[in-house]
Amino acid sequence: MLALTVINTLWLVLFAAAFAVPLPAHGATPSVVVEYRDGRPAYVFLSPDEKWRLPVALERLDPKFVDALVALEDKRFWSHDGVDSLAIARAAWTDVTRMRRVSGGSTLTMQLARLLEPRARTVPNKLIDMFRATQLDLRLTKREILAEYLLRTPYGGNIEGIESAAWSYFGHGPAHLTPLEIATLLAVPQGPSRYAPKPANLERLRIRRDAILGKLITAGVFTGTDAEVARGDAATTPPPERLRRMPREAPHAAIAIARRHKGLTRIRTTLDAGTQALVEREVRMRAPELRNKGIFGGAVVVVDHRTREVVALVGSLDFHDAEHGGQIAMFDRPRSPGSTLKPFLYALAIDRGLALPGYLVADVPTQYGTYRPKNFDGDWSGLVTVQDALSRSLNIPFVDLLQQFGVEPFLHELGRMGMAMSRVEPGKYGLSMIIGGIELTPLELASVYATLASDGMHRPLRLVDTDPTGTDAPIYGPGAAWLTRQALAIKDRPDFPRRRLTGLPSDVHWKTGTSFGFKDAWAIGSNPAYTAVVWTGNVDTTPSSELVGSEAAGPLLFDILEAVADRTRPARNTPPAELVTVEVCAYSGHIASDVCGQRTTALAPVHAVPTAPDPYHQAYDVDRETGRAVLPSCRVPGRTYDRKTFIVLPSAITAWLAERNRAVPEGPVFADGCAPDTVAGLAPIMVTPVEGQVVTLIPGVPAKNQLVPLAASTRAGTVSWFVDGELLATGPASARHYWLPSPGKHELVVADDAGRKARRSITVQAGTPIRGR
Repeated sequence: MLALTVINTLWLVLFAAAFAVPLPAHGATPSVVVEYRDGRPAYVFLSPDEKWRLPVALERLDPKFVDALVALEDKRFWSHDGVDSLAIARAAWTDVTRMRRVSGGSTLTMQLARLLEPRARTVPNKLIDMFRATQLDLRLTKREILAEYLLRTPYGGNIEGIESAAWSYFGHGPAHLTPLEIATLLAVPQGPSRYAPKPANLERLRIRRDAILGKLITAGVFTGTDAEVARGDAATTPPPERLRRMPREAPHAAIAIARRHKGLTRIRTTLDAGTQALVEREVRMRAPELRNKGIFGGAVVVVDHRTREVVALVGSLDFHDAEHGGQIAMFDRPRSPGSTLKPFLYALAIDRGLALPGYLVADVPTQYGTYRPKNFDGDWSGLVTVQDALSRSLNIPFVDLLQQFGVEPFLHELGRMGMAMSRVEPGKYGLSMIIGGIELTPLELASVYATLASDGMHRPLRLVDTDPTGTDAPIYGPGAAWLTRQALAIKDRPDFPRRRLTGLPSDVHWKTGTSFGFKDAWAIGSNPAYTAVVWTGNVDTTPSSELVGSEAAGPLLFDILEAVADRTRPARNTPPAELVTVEVCAYSGHIASDVCGQRTTALAPVHAVPTAPDPYHQAYDVDRETGRAVLPSCRVPGRTYDRKTFIVLPSAITAWLAERNRAVPEGPVFADGCAPDTVAGLAPIMVTPVEGQVVTLIPGVPAKNQLVPLAASTRAGTVSWFVDGELLATGPASARHYWLPSPGKHELVVADDAGRKARRSITVQAGTPIRGR
């Protein structure tokens, strides 16, 4: 009776101690694994203690492996309390009768205790292992014990855990294992230094593997055909001879995503393994050509715009090119986008009723305060349609359009499409932003262009499976989006890459861009399924004359769009239902008015048909005898008048066309004292000189060769020029006048017939005489 009391007391003490004594530290940090969308590891990071210790999830483990492990190592694992008394008694009897150590009797839980607290194999330490195993069994579930054990199982070198071993030994995960692979994975932990894959261990590992396979067949883990096939494979299939490299693909994406999701050990991304490999291959093929041009950086983003999932990310031309910042993920670095924002101003303007594709607009030298933009080629086109301006990427028409739309409203819309507004400083940006005077990342531009490809509906991009799918937010209508894509699908245009096409689908639309100073080259486009962004340049912003979007980025974009094209999808050439046919003037593209002569039709969003009057066509009564135009108040009784329509262009356009010897529409000539004030419209715009200009007089150069040209843009017929309050000249608004400057500060004024004025201040200084030697 006393003995029973003592035993019960000891059990109670042990039970209490199992809960009172802290468990051995079992929070070993696993390696962080960034996965492709299908669950395959893309990139594995070493754990903080320099181990390959991939996280283990039992649901991702082949059930046969668990059966085999239990059958081989711990038959009563699911029923004992951490210590298998029968196994210990059997081991002790076997060791005594054979006069040597044959088996140890340790359960999987005891082995886990030893992995958590390594110690020498002595009887006292064995008792500690038994106590720890009892603790673990009382306080953890069997599945938790098994997962902890399989996370730490040693497989040679710095390989720990079943998941790490499967990838390192066989190049695939443990979800589906053959009998030979299972036997191999059970053999190595029994002596990692003797059995881990390497040429010196090959024969020992084969013998041990085959012996374990025989035991598993005897135990009934593998039966029937599986057992027969496994025996046959064992005779012909050697075990792995060496360890495979752990997956380290898509390094820029993996590192960036892991930083964004600190604390997670397994991160499932939206990246598609096949698309990622394809894009990396295309980048490798183009990289030598780019390096020869002094271009060492690049980035690619590919988005499935149907789901907004990012399916491929490349951050540089060569991750290992440390000299040129190869490890910097440039897909997440803001750079000047060049002209790549023009399509969205175009779409927004159409959707707001500010423009139609056929609108005739000016492309002539223009001054906006101190800002004087130029086109990429340094030339102008005179009069162009807005669609032509977009397809040719002309700057002046879009600076004008942004002035109408508003800089701040446009910034707001970019923010709604994915641009990080945290970088935007209020009041910092001006009209130059439409031609590159702002910075966006390739990821942000991918979001903006995915919106265009999705009929103007925005949803945030998704990089990992936990990112919310989001809801569609309309930015502009499908009609404006379709008209914009049509303009960007024109192939006969300056930024079409000089390359031989190998089956480019007809339904691709794209835009290129080049930043000021040749520091960034862009090419961005979409097919019906994917949107791709390509950036090339140098991380340190070193310029190169070769950094032109159409040639430094365009070919790579087209290679990628061809490679990922889903050729089973039909081309989307049918206009959306919200586009209606409207009547427009054939000359100007504006909505036809009563004074419009020749007419044609155009498509416009039903909710945004423009209402602004045609600015080019004007009708006046013309005296049949004199041919002069008059206003109703100037009509003389008894004289005959004909109603005629004239095309009236701003004087800056008329002057530019005249200088280029191009045809200028004949405007009305008014009777003396009968010119209407309304012809002038707004105040004149002084084209030259520019505000704050400094003119330097060169000593020794004749005065007639240093005249300052004076030009203004207005719809008035006549303008007058004043210098410091003194009249200089009066004449046709389209004419260019000249002023002989004198040193000092001067105020120049141009005034139209109605008294509207524009002013500029300039400084004239005498140059330093050139001294002879």
